Amino acid sequence: MQDLPLIPMASFSLGRRRVLPGFAPTLGFTLFYLSLLVLIPLAAVFIKSAGHGWDAFWAAATSPRVVASYRLSFGAALLAAGINLVFGLILAWCLVRYEFPGRKLVDALIDLPFALPTAVAGIALTALYAPNGWVGALFAAGGPLAPLFGEEGLKIAFTPLGILLALIFIGLPFIVRTVQPVLEDMETELEEAAASLGAQRWTTFRFVVLPTLLPALLTGFALAFARAVGEYGSVIFIAGNIPMVSEITPLMIISKLEQYDYVGATAIAVVMLVVSFVLLLVINGLQAWASKRGAR
Repeated sequence: MQDLPLIPMASFSLGRRRVLPGFAPTLGFTLFYLSLLVLIPLAAVFIKSAGHGWDAFWAAATSPRVVASYRLSFGAALLAAGINLVFGLILAWCLVRYEFPGRKLVDALIDLPFALPTAVAGIALTALYAPNGWVGALFAAGGPLAPLFGEEGLKIAFTPLGILLALIFIGLPFIVRTVQPVLEDMETELEEAAASLGAQRWTTFRFVVLPTLLPALLTGFALAFARAVGEYGSVIFIAGNIPMVSEITPLMIISKLEQYDYVGATAIAVVMLVVSFVLLLVINGLQAWASKRGAR
């Protein structure tokens, strides 16, 4: 049999074509796109706030009313993301591991906060949880559940509690949609093996399930927190906007802009950017640590 000529392997690599262009044009377009949409606007905010001096910046960013809005916005965002972390995991677990009537409908409703305009969500939540709403009337003074919270009952709308509910509503899909694919790819044989070795349910969840889900949970937490910090439309209606009580930081920025106080608006924006970036950096660091620990 006649020997076939040997074809160098380099010819295969030279003939292989990539769908996208090479590294240099791809990286150049990425940097241009990132600079145009993210870096330049953020740099403009810092430059604008620094152009009026440190004293003006500090006075605008640390006034008592603004500090109260920081406390409410970041505190409510962290609390809402933490609540969604627990109930979002439970909801994703039910959607993946169990079959029940209406499962597809529930799965479709998870994405409702994504598709629903934020103003519509805010109006709907306000109408529902206001003292004369369907749910709010149950907790308001004279309602059947009011005695559980004292003579005046519990006021939900137009309080920080109403803000928390709105942030939970808009942040839940981030947890569910981040954890759901990981649960679908997780092998149930590992859980069965742990159970066959005598592990209790909590032990199986802690040492088998949780290490696999932890990076996805942290990612969903970061996304839900980031969305909640900057949320405006769904919160503005249910907040009540009472100074020092239920004013969120995005509202303070809008109020400063309406008063043509650009120094105050940019100063508040810079504080929100820095604090949000630091918190997200910490969360991403925890996510990377959890991924390395799970890979061992």
